[in-house]
Amino acid sequence: MNRPINLAARGPFGVGRFEPVSFFCTGLTGAATFLILAILAVILGNIIWHGGAGFSLRFIFGSADRDMFDPARAGVGPMVFGTAARVILMTLFVLPVGVATAIYLTEYARSGALLTRVIRSAVNNLAGVPSIVFGLFGLGFFISAVGGSLDGLLYPGNPKPVWGKPALIWASLTLAVMTLPVVIVATEESLRAIPPGLREASLALGATKLQTILRIVLPQALPGILTGSILAVSRAAGEVAPILFTGAAYYMASLPRALTDQFMDLAYHVFVLSTQAPDVDKSRPILYGTVVVLLGLTFALNVVAILIRTRVRRRLRQLG
Repeated sequence: MNRPINLAARGPFGVGRFEPVSFFCTGLTGAATFLILAILAVILGNIIWHGGAGFSLRFIFGSADRDMFDPARAGVGPMVFGTAARVILMTLFVLPVGVATAIYLTEYARSGALLTRVIRSAVNNLAGVPSIVFGLFGLGFFISAVGGSLDGLLYPGNPKPVWGKPALIWASLTLAVMTLPVVIVATEESLRAIPPGLREASLALGATKLQTILRIVLPQALPGILTGSILAVSRAAGEVAPILFTGAAYYMASLPRALTDQFMDLAYHVFVLSTQAPDVDKSRPILYGTVVVLLGLTFALNVVAILIRTRVRRRLRQLG
């Protein structure tokens, strides 16, 4: 027989007597959360405070063809275009491969098989590789090996490389390899959250395993897959090292018109402004303004993905 709860003995955090250890741990957790939010607020406040002076529509959409170190003339329009292009291309490259790998590991592979352990170990190790190593990998594999082979096959005897040089497509593929573990892990967690009864009911009605995955499992896991794409975009948008050797240009007079063209990038432009500006004090408003635009573009891309995820979830609730 259950005894009635004595409300007079209720502690500050639940039923029962006051426990100092619980009180201390709860307070420590709250203090850590407050500290993280305070640091974030200080960083954002400092960036917006210093970058707000030179922030304008001319600065966002303007070109850098005159003097990219002059606050009165500089613009980051080409950098915004290049950053958005390489992030969108990266997402298009990484999602199919990441989702397919997660489907294999969750739906087809045996948990104790040697191949499964090798793939999971590779994914875990890939997540811990420094970003500069991905840049060197992209330079050696995508540009030298793949691009050089394409030039030899498609343009024999051409002294000027077409594919075997830094380009938008190689930078996007390098970022896709870097963010692949994020998409795989997020998709796996989303697939595991689908109740097994849905799979069993679909198979019992005569559907094949592939039909069950495509028509039942994947639509239910789509919000989690979009969460993985949001995390991938957030990580890739501000990366400089992977694109340093694979596609980012110091200066370009025009926007990239093909996948084989180089591009200007906001994160790389921040690096240039902070290390190669002839007058650091004069170019500081451009530096902070570029950071503000980069943060705004990252937030905008994330908001678009979040809105799509919210709409998918709402549609799934209506169908359910």
